[in-house]
Amino acid sequence: MGGLKPEANSETMVSLSNSSVDPIWDAIREEAKSEAEKEPVLSSFLYASVLSHDCLERALAFVLANRLQDPTLLATQLMDIFDNVIMNDGGIQCSIRLDIQAFKDRDPACASYSWALLYLKGYHSLQSYRVAHALWNQGRRVLALALQSRISEVFAVDIHPAAKIGEGILLDHGTGLVIGETAVVGNKVSLMQGVTLGGTGKEVGDRHPKIGQGALIGAGATILGNITVGEGAMVAAGSLVLKNIPSHSIAAGNPAKVVGHAEGEDPSLTMKHG
Repeated sequence: MGGLKPEANSETMVSLSNSSVDPIWDAIREEAKSEAEKEPVLSSFLYASVLSHDCLERALAFVLANRLQDPTLLATQLMDIFDNVIMNDGGIQCSIRLDIQAFKDRDPACASYSWALLYLKGYHSLQSYRVAHALWNQGRRVLALALQSRISEVFAVDIHPAAKIGEGILLDHGTGLVIGETAVVGNKVSLMQGVTLGGTGKEVGDRHPKIGQGALIGAGATILGNITVGEGAMVAAGSLVLKNIPSHSIAAGNPAKVVGHAEGEDPSLTMKHG
């Protein structure tokens, strides 16, 4: 039930995907069984969402399809789309596990893996984006944009399907998050609610921020333009960032200025905003 070691890496996930061992999925099933016993009214929901499936990928496809369905985009259609993309993309299979580990390790309100899978819209919106991104790269751009629109409506998270987002990501709460078309987010980044990674006007081409590995972006921070927030940097809540932020720096203010140095472990992992 211990799952993986905190902040497991891609190599660990690749090794697991090549074997029958999947500690996260095993933990989710055990958690669902326990919760069904404690709350019998949820037993049907937990069976349909978790216990009736043979792997995390298909359980996630079911959960996302039912969250995003509407009268003209049916759950069965979405289930087929999600299932086809996730089951045939090893990169996504690794990412969904690294992301769920990030939620459990970094969000004190996420007491179990199953909570992230079933109830946290930050996780739901991130994995839905991953499917839309795969569709975009396959040339199915209209479908990717339709999915982006629905994700925005349901989760209040607007991530362009062309944006590039690494693995081991935490979208804490997620509400109000905006990530533009040419933005790049590195591995092990934590983004709080209300963050904007946007452009500065009508310019075309590469026009959105690049967030380095291990960075922590505080609630309501706005980062505009083709600028870089370095690895292990921290942007304080409510800041407006218009210039590059060096690696392992702390930036705050409007406009943001470097006010300190982030020492030790990456702030995205410690979640310390001071």
